[in-house]
Amino acid sequence: MESSFPEQFAEVDKLRTQLWDRVEASAAESEVGSREILTRIEGVILGIVTSLSKDEAPVLVLPNRSSWNNVSFDSAIGLQMSSGNSVSTVRSDCPSSVTKFAQIVKILSVIYKLVQSNSYATKRDIYYNDTILFGSQRSVDSIVDDISCMLKVPRRSLHVLATSKGLISGDLSYLEEDGTRVDCRFSPAGVAVSSNIAGIKNIVSSAKCVLIVEKDATFQRLLDDDLCRKLHPCIMITGKGIPDVNSRLMVRKLWDTLHIPIFALVDADPHGIEIMCIYKYGSVAMSFEAQSLTVPSVMWLGLLPSDLQRLRVPEDALVPLTKTDERKLNSLLKRPYISSQPDWQREMELMQHSKVKAEIQSLAAIAPDFLTSIYLPNKIRYGGWI
Repeated sequence: MESSFPEQFAEVDKLRTQLWDRVEASAAESEVGSREILTRIEGVILGIVTSLSKDEAPVLVLPNRSSWNNVSFDSAIGLQMSSGNSVSTVRSDCPSSVTKFAQIVKILSVIYKLVQSNSYATKRDIYYNDTILFGSQRSVDSIVDDISCMLKVPRRSLHVLATSKGLISGDLSYLEEDGTRVDCRFSPAGVAVSSNIAGIKNIVSSAKCVLIVEKDATFQRLLDDDLCRKLHPCIMITGKGIPDVNSRLMVRKLWDTLHIPIFALVDADPHGIEIMCIYKYGSVAMSFEAQSLTVPSVMWLGLLPSDLQRLRVPEDALVPLTKTDERKLNSLLKRPYISSQPDWQREMELMQHSKVKAEIQSLAAIAPDFLTSIYLPNKIRYGGWI
């Protein structure tokens, strides 16, 4: 296989440069210093104290992170929370929300101490700080995001870390914040994505592209077939399905640092497409932090619905769309970003018309090594992405 990339990559790099100029400006606007974070927390607490001094029940106001009505679309950033978003209130005198009110105040106090002392804690640490109050880890996870959104501060700036579920492998090494050198080239099953992406430095890589892989099973298969070396070389990363924030931050970090193309390899089904869209455009729930999480230049390498016809994937390897799949597909086609991607839209409409889906593993029905020996190398060589 040739070691140089096709001419199409010139257009990819041109697009990346245009997007990067706009995204860099937006990201700079979102940076918040420690003193400012402390001031914002103090403002929230002052509001509570003021209400109490007036013999009024304190109320916290949170932006609604679950409504599509609260997001707008920018092709250079993705889904971002609108300035005039609707809100929800958490009252201290309401039986249905008093517990959440207490949880928010408790976590605000923890964050204040962490930022003040320049120390870090995991969301798990916070949960075990008061398991009776929080009830579940999920409550802590959600409230940390609510606080980040309420304070208009990127979650990483709150000094609260999340355990990563993603894996990464390929031509990449870097230093963790504590000075540990991580080398992703030699681990047979991949290296766990860091829990502190912001602390990563001294990234070294000669990779020509990053390949986002939807599922861990496919990721492991590609590792077994030594794909990272075969593809020029490359870096592979998986969020093991719907990606966690750290996996998304890592993809963004690689894009910011290495300035190389980012490709997505997902199943040809609505779920896979949605996962790819999260990396590229973001999610409604985290739209307030879009500037640091999205990679607008992500390209759909495969598995394309048109590939199923073009490659004549055997019918017994195809699966009919379920009613849930059809609803998801219809929902995706209505998303604000799809109209900006006519090639993606055509592929999704083809799926809608054919009423079938397929996993990446369906290519094994053509030949056991078809994915790594033919499909992916040819896709890269001849520019078979959209």
